[in-house]
Amino acid sequence: MPAQEDVNKNVGKRKRKQVFIYGNYKNYYGYRIHRDQKEDPRLMVMKREWFEGKDCLDIGCNQGLITIEIATKFFCRSILGIDIDGGLIETANWNLRKIARMGHSNCQSKEASDLQILDGSNYSKHKVSQASDGEMFHGQHGPSSPSEGKIFERVTFRKENFIQSLHGCSEKYDAIICLSVTKWIHLNWGDDGLITLFVKIWRLLRPGGILLLEPQPWSSYKKNRPVSETAMAKYNEITLHPDNFRDILLDKVGFRSAEVITDSLSGTVVGFNRPIFVFHK
Repeated sequence: MPAQEDVNKNVGKRKRKQVFIYGNYKNYYGYRIHRDQKEDPRLMVMKREWFEGKDCLDIGCNQGLITIEIATKFFCRSILGIDIDGGLIETANWNLRKIARMGHSNCQSKEASDLQILDGSNYSKHKVSQASDGEMFHGQHGPSSPSEGKIFERVTFRKENFIQSLHGCSEKYDAIICLSVTKWIHLNWGDDGLITLFVKIWRLLRPGGILLLEPQPWSSYKKNRPVSETAMAKYNEITLHPDNFRDILLDKVGFRSAEVITDSLSGTVVGFNRPIFVFHK
């Protein structure tokens, strides 16, 4: 009997599988991208002119790797990454400090370096070139480029529930990135939350600004609806499906045009090959 009691105690002590009700996965980049990829394939379809010298916002930034790469590859003037998960924001700031520190300590070297960037419980290797001014970036740029400012001065992260309020929205961004976030807002706040997301994005964008949107397909909603009772309930109430998002953003919210920049991404794991849209205000 004592042996059985010990077994029961051990079973009781086992950790429950962690559930990420907001899609706030700890090693997200590690399992959506093939290991042989040097960078997130989504970066390959983005255009420099969308970001260079611009003020940008990344909604649902997770651990900040895409946010930092956009800043360093496309030389934006500023970029703010926000996420509802404070732990992910801490990791994003850790990644930013790591890159800034490595850039400073190697400021005399222009050779490519393999950096270990924290990605949840794993480490992802990202080849990053180092400029003589200590800036970490991909590619080359001239002396007049806005990228001359140190990355630590251009990239910031903040914990925030983006759809919590529409109060105080003003036109302050030239580009807003929303990659694989819509499903989680939809499953937690329903159609009202989705419309709040779209309207707030539109209000925050300056005239001529862009929204870069990667919506998850409806099929993935069904897979993730068991994450919480709220998600299950909202799933059954949703009437605005992803196939309707383009018409909603153009006809209801007010964006003037839209285009699909890719409907197929090489280098992504099965299930993450999603279309990406750019909407123009």
